[in-house]
Amino acid sequence: MSLEKIYGVHAVEALLRHHPKRVKQVWLAEGRSEPRVQALVELATQNKVAIGQAERREMDVWVEGVHQGVVADVSPSQVWGEAMLDELLDRTEGAPLLLVLDGVTDPHNLGACLRSADAAGALAVIVPKDKSATLTPVVRKVACGAAEVIPLVAVTNLARTLEKLQQRGLWIVGTAGEAEVSIYDQDLTGPTILIMGAEGKGMRRLTREHCDYLVHLPMAGSVSSLNVSVATGVCLFEARRQRGAKKAVASRKS
Repeated sequence: MSLEKIYGVHAVEALLRHHPKRVKQVWLAEGRSEPRVQALVELATQNKVAIGQAERREMDVWVEGVHQGVVADVSPSQVWGEAMLDELLDRTEGAPLLLVLDGVTDPHNLGACLRSADAAGALAVIVPKDKSATLTPVVRKVACGAAEVIPLVAVTNLARTLEKLQQRGLWIVGTAGEAEVSIYDQDLTGPTILIMGAEGKGMRRLTREHCDYLVHLPMAGSVSSLNVSVATGVCLFEARRQRGAKKAVASRKS
C-alpha cells in the first residue's frame, strides 16, 4: 500500500488526533523545537507513531507547498460513498445542514470550503465524483485539519442523490446571482442542503432543477461576485446564525 505525504502543522495534528492509525511516521525539519511542534511530538509519542528528522530542502522536494517543517507519511485518504449519507442522517438529531459543491475543481477552494463547513457545523460536504476536486495534500493543508473531521462524500449522480435527500425531508437551497431572494431572507433553520456552484458557471442545469429555493448573496460594492470559498463561508454562517437565534428564542420560551 502506497503512502501519502500530508504536510502542515494543523493537518498532521488533526490526523494524529482523529485518525492516528493512519499515520505511519512524522517527519520534522531539523532545528524545529517551538511549543506547537513539541505538542505534535507528544501527540505522536502517545500514539506510538515514529518521529524522524530531515533537512528542510529535502522536505521541499517531497511536497508542493508550504510544509512548515512538518510532513507525515499516512495511509491513503478516505472519501466517503453515498451510503455514508444515510448513516450520517440516521444518527443525526435536529435539523441537518449539508453543503454541496457542484463543479468546484480548485483544491484550495475545496480545502477552504471544508474548513468553513466544519466551523459552521455542517454534517458533510458532497461533491460529484467527476469534474470536482477531491482530497489531496493541498486540500488537507488548506483545510487546517477540517478534512480529517468532516466527511467528504463523492457521489456518482448528484441529481439522483439530491432526489433521495429531498425524499428524506431535506430542503435544497441553491445559490444563483440572478435569484430574487437574498440568502438573509431565506429560512435556513430546517433540514437544509446548501448548493454552491462553480465560479463563473454556477450550478449545472440538472442541479438547479432540483432546488426548492434559489437565493443570491447581496453585493454592495463594484464586484459582481465572490470567490466560491468566501461565498460558501458567508452562506454557511448565515445558516449558523439563524439556527443559533432560533435556539435562543426556544430557550427563552421554555
